Amino acid sequence: MVDSALSNADLRFFNGLGGFNDRGEYEIRMTGNDLPPAPWINVIANPSAGFIASESGPGPTWAVNSSFFRLTPWANDPVSDPSGECIYLRDDLTREIWTPTPAPIREGTPYTTRHGTGYTIFEHEHDQIGTSLRVGMAETDPVKIQILTVLNLGDRPRSISITSYVEWVLGTDRERTHGHVRTEVASPAGDVMLASNTFEAEHANQVAFSAVSEAVVSYTADRSAFIGRNGTLSPPAALQREGLDCNGDTVPDPCAAMQMRIELQPGETRELTFLLGSGGSREQALVLADRYRKPEDAQSALDQSVAAWDRRLSRITVRTPDPAFDLIANKWSLYQALSCRMWGRIALYQSSGAYGFRDQLQDVTAFVYAEPALARDHILNAASRQFEEGDVQHWWHPDTGRGVRTRFADDLIWLPYVVSHYVRLAGDASILEERTRYLSSRLLDPDEDEIYDVPEISEKSDTVYAHCVRALRRACTAGEHGLPLFGGGDWNDGMNRVGVGGKGESVWLAWFLIRTLREFSLHAVARADNEVADELNRIAAAYEAAVEKSAWDGEWYRRAYYDDGTPLGSSGNAECRIDSIAQSWSVISGAGSPERARVAMQSMDKHLVREDARLLMLLTPSFDNGPNDPGYIQGYLPGVRENGAQYTHAALWAVLATAKLGKGNRAFELYQMINPITHTSTPEGVDTYKVEPYVVAADVYTAEGHLGRGGWTWYTGSASWLYRVGLEAILGFRKTGDTLAIEPCIPDSWDRFEIDYRFGSTVYSILIENPMGLETGVVSFVVDGVALTGPIQLVDDARHHRAVGTLKNAGNPGVCGSDG
Repeated sequence: MVDSALSNADLRFFNGLGGFNDRGEYEIRMTGNDLPPAPWINVIANPSAGFIASESGPGPTWAVNSSFFRLTPWANDPVSDPSGECIYLRDDLTREIWTPTPAPIREGTPYTTRHGTGYTIFEHEHDQIGTSLRVGMAETDPVKIQILTVLNLGDRPRSISITSYVEWVLGTDRERTHGHVRTEVASPAGDVMLASNTFEAEHANQVAFSAVSEAVVSYTADRSAFIGRNGTLSPPAALQREGLDCNGDTVPDPCAAMQMRIELQPGETRELTFLLGSGGSREQALVLADRYRKPEDAQSALDQSVAAWDRRLSRITVRTPDPAFDLIANKWSLYQALSCRMWGRIALYQSSGAYGFRDQLQDVTAFVYAEPALARDHILNAASRQFEEGDVQHWWHPDTGRGVRTRFADDLIWLPYVVSHYVRLAGDASILEERTRYLSSRLLDPDEDEIYDVPEISEKSDTVYAHCVRALRRACTAGEHGLPLFGGGDWNDGMNRVGVGGKGESVWLAWFLIRTLREFSLHAVARADNEVADELNRIAAAYEAAVEKSAWDGEWYRRAYYDDGTPLGSSGNAECRIDSIAQSWSVISGAGSPERARVAMQSMDKHLVREDARLLMLLTPSFDNGPNDPGYIQGYLPGVRENGAQYTHAALWAVLATAKLGKGNRAFELYQMINPITHTSTPEGVDTYKVEPYVVAADVYTAEGHLGRGGWTWYTGSASWLYRVGLEAILGFRKTGDTLAIEPCIPDSWDRFEIDYRFGSTVYSILIENPMGLETGVVSFVVDGVALTGPIQLVDDARHHRAVGTLKNAGNPGVCGSDG
């Protein structure tokens, strides 16, 4: 329960509203009218369902697909942060009504919200009634579980009515679906209410349920009767009367409201369970409701789910001299990537429900350590979304297969790139022999940029290796300068008109292809497929020569060429004179001239790093009214998102490149510019940055009047790169199959850091000492008292191994850090 006298000194990085407690939870403490400047949310999901909880309360909830089958409303409203779900308490003697969450009924007394990995807890006290609401998901079932603990802190008996309210959607949005939702009271006790929407053909079999653990004294399925005409949820009209109307019939505007009554003696505690979920049939819905309705079963399920998160997030644990780095690396970045990006595919600012071909492939690169099977499964899933011609669906909905076929030039290359990453780290080359089918659909007409359709599953299948080769052959095009064609876009979707005429060329794409072609050629060599290996290396060499011949601008690499041959990202441009990713990938690819790459990164640092706001811009100056049309990127205001703001995905590539150059002090400094904790450790920082302190933002504005303001959070591929760059590039954690090397690129002020790595049932505790104050070098190991001359050989023998490594000067370190 909340202790209003509790000192905030127990929270790390406390900023006047919140901080991290000793469990790594982000704890938000609000009194009076306190609120964060934007909703600070938690995205809690499993593979089949999930929900969002802000500091003000839980909701919305979805099952199957977070865009097409929302159980309750998603609003995309960071100003009012409305919710279609609520639990109310009412004192039956005084008729006072309140909520265990700060919304929809806000009181002046303290509230505490604790966001954890896989759960959120709300704590409050009203008139000597203490409440704690714990919310989370079953580990795999599509069931949202809420457990309300109510404690009588006073010296007199209390009679409390407790009412749960759910506003049904069962589709994309209530305005479209409310006239099609059918409701049913499914039990004589009224403690399970069902809802279905057979009008939504793709999810017509789904039956949603709202269930409670206590005996129900009254209920209603009529939203109008519950809220009242022109009424609000603060409080609803029905709670100002005695009991609900017990109308469970289908009505034009449906909800599920159930009211219970409990008696509490002084000091007595009661637990009540509230469930919200969906099954593939009426029978399955009832089974799920029965499985979790008892409070002890609900608590056990939430404990099991949280334990699963703890296991995967503790696979690698780091301890460095910087606690802000540790908090992001150990818990929040990987959780953000898996719960939101991979499973939920929704957040406050976007609700997609779809897999992006390039997006989730990059996400799973961070899971190879903690959840290699999940990464493997998604690689196979992505391979099955490739068309017979070699191109791929830019994005698709996994429950229906509906998605878009486009002219994007880079999507398909991410398949061989990520396959190489997976095979290298997991040591699992067998994935190359797995077979998946292709897709079949009509080709794009010459005047079409995309098709939104459900493609057919082709009868043709191939190995993953063959899928990758087909993708690379399709991707390897060349324009007038010998560079790959830009197509409908490369990595930057907003530059969708640079090559719309079919002649524009991409410098970044050349770097990316060089790296991927050379990496994948190693698999061809291993299979004795020398013809393919020679082909891939020959193309890579041609791109490398073309870049150096036509893309060097004098102090940095150009970004691209328009259809008419005009350079983009050149010193002669009035807009976008320099673009970050063309510089960083000259290093990451390993293909840039070493001297030019160093100069290019110096230019990136000089022109794109805003020391005053501590951010890394994607490009500068912003697009506005220039003579060339790069695409919809200029539809963003200058300094917003890709148009001259920090686009964090690219910013992390800049950190990676800096680390690969051996610049530990600067790499860590740039990394910490991205780390949200460093932007929100003071009240002034919160006022500027505004968004969550514990998850990375996709973009940070440079727009006039909004410098340093965080934009879109949670649903960003930056989360997986934040994890990888911190672990691989800075700490130098390099796993290759069953071997482990540490090649750090760290601040010279660090005298040591530690990594605990769980390899199967075995734990390796690794201490890296830096007695010479180096930024980079070589690490010599002593493992269990035995000196090694090479990397650690990982053995799963269920023992605890201790390794001590000493960082020593390697002379000229050259390129180091992550593999990229």
